[in-house]
Amino acid sequence: MFKGSIAQLTVELIAGFFALFILTKFVRKAEINAITPFDFISAIVLGELLGNAIYDENITIWYIIYALCLWGALKYFIELITQKFRRTRKLLEGDPAIIIRNGQIDYDVIKKEKLDINELLSQLRQKDVFSIREVEFAILEQSGAMSILKKSQYSTPSFQDLNLLYKPVYLSITLILDGEVIKDNLKAIGFEEKWLLSQVHSAGVKGIEDVFYAEWKQDEGIHIVSRKNNRD
Repeated sequence: MFKGSIAQLTVELIAGFFALFILTKFVRKAEINAITPFDFISAIVLGELLGNAIYDENITIWYIIYALCLWGALKYFIELITQKFRRTRKLLEGDPAIIIRNGQIDYDVIKKEKLDINELLSQLRQKDVFSIREVEFAILEQSGAMSILKKSQYSTPSFQDLNLLYKPVYLSITLILDGEVIKDNLKAIGFEEKWLLSQVHSAGVKGIEDVFYAEWKQDEGIHIVSRKNNRD
């Protein structure tokens, strides 16, 4: 009986895996949103497995462990295939879809992706584009996110466009977080806690424990937010 149950679970899980995969191929990418199709499948199946473990007394932990291991192996197998064989990526992962090409909406692609005009406009607004006339290219990614390339007259001018000198860009580094010094970050920029404490005092804050947040940028120096200012 045990072997029969395991065999049945194996068949059902494999069948469910491919059934859900096929389902995601027909579901609009916009509904999947920021997650990939396989992430979408995993969320559904793993949620169902955990739900059964909680509410079905007949399902033991060993069934759940086996199911999770089998599911993980299937997912790893698919990812391995897409890494080894490039031609399988289109079938298993999908391709980006060009919704707007050279400023013109491709209605055939919109129909194929089951995307209506209201959803397209909504996706554009989420990218701070409020008119289709501003768009040169719009690409619907595999995850459901929309990538936008604006026409030159609507794009933000660059330093090169304005003939300005290039400036180096520096990353802000957190030094204090909720009253605690991030020692590794402090060491990385070549300073000691004694220097940090002097900076805290210069900002009118009594001690490190009174700092809510502090960061350092090479071109701007240190910025300190005290707990008192945060409460205010």
